[in-house]
Amino acid sequence: MNSTNWIVDSYEEALAKNIVIVSLGLIINFINGMLLVTFFSNPMFSRDSRYILYIHLVINDMLMICISVTLYVLTYASYFVNASLCYTLVFLGTATFMVTPLNLAGMAIERFIAICKPLHHSQTCTPRRTHIFICLIWVIGAIPSLADILILLSAQPMSLFRSTVLCYTFSLFPSKQHKDRITASQVICMSLVWIILIYTYCRVLFTARKAVSKGSANKARSTMLLHGVQLLLCMLSYITPVMDMFVIPFFPVDRTKITFFNYLMTNIMPRLLSPLIYGVRDQKFLKQMKEYFTCKVIIVKIMPSKL
Repeated sequence: MNSTNWIVDSYEEALAKNIVIVSLGLIINFINGMLLVTFFSNPMFSRDSRYILYIHLVINDMLMICISVTLYVLTYASYFVNASLCYTLVFLGTATFMVTPLNLAGMAIERFIAICKPLHHSQTCTPRRTHIFICLIWVIGAIPSLADILILLSAQPMSLFRSTVLCYTFSLFPSKQHKDRITASQVICMSLVWIILIYTYCRVLFTARKAVSKGSANKARSTMLLHGVQLLLCMLSYITPVMDMFVIPFFPVDRTKITFFNYLMTNIMPRLLSPLIYGVRDQKFLKQMKEYFTCKVIIVKIMPSKL
């Protein structure tokens, strides 16, 4: 997307865009880092499958932000990039993108079991099974990219990985078969996740209506809706090519500004909203985060005064 921006943008404009992207990436990872420290500061969270899945989503977002921002900066810093580095970044970026909706599906299933089958929750959603599920979704998320790499290795000489390339997915894999495989895998993945979300939400909705104590069921229903919102945010990236195709022809002079705005809204902003949607909303997690970091700030302030 941005390989041509490096040529068209002025130095000042390119610098401003990279500063914005890198700054937002650092802010998002700083917030996510606070959530990560909070999780590991209390053993209680590591014994709850709900928080294990949540913190995995946070770690996946951090990894995705690092890769996405690195690729964005690379397209401005160097027109051609070492092939091995580029393929590695694209492979990891594609895998983390696929893992996000699968993780959301797992979080929805966990809430469904907790509300609709509470007697089975402690036996079904154990930390060990949650970790196995996380490994499984990483395998599923990596399969499309791994297949592309294996096909590439069988068709191209090893010297390709010592060369330099345009670091953009459809420059690395220009064939129509690759585009069809990527589209098919993403459509299947998203369709499956939407089916899971809709089914679990409806079941939780019916349970909430029948429940004598509606508090936890209603809270779970709201959580399921937030899963849907997060999934919609993930799907914004599918809109980017459509927006580019329809908007850019009307404003060809502002092409790089439009692609920058699309990238910002579909790749960066959803990662900023993710910790706010879950971490800040969960009172137990928010309370622990406040206590932990307030304590750290007080210690830092007291220690210099004693010295």
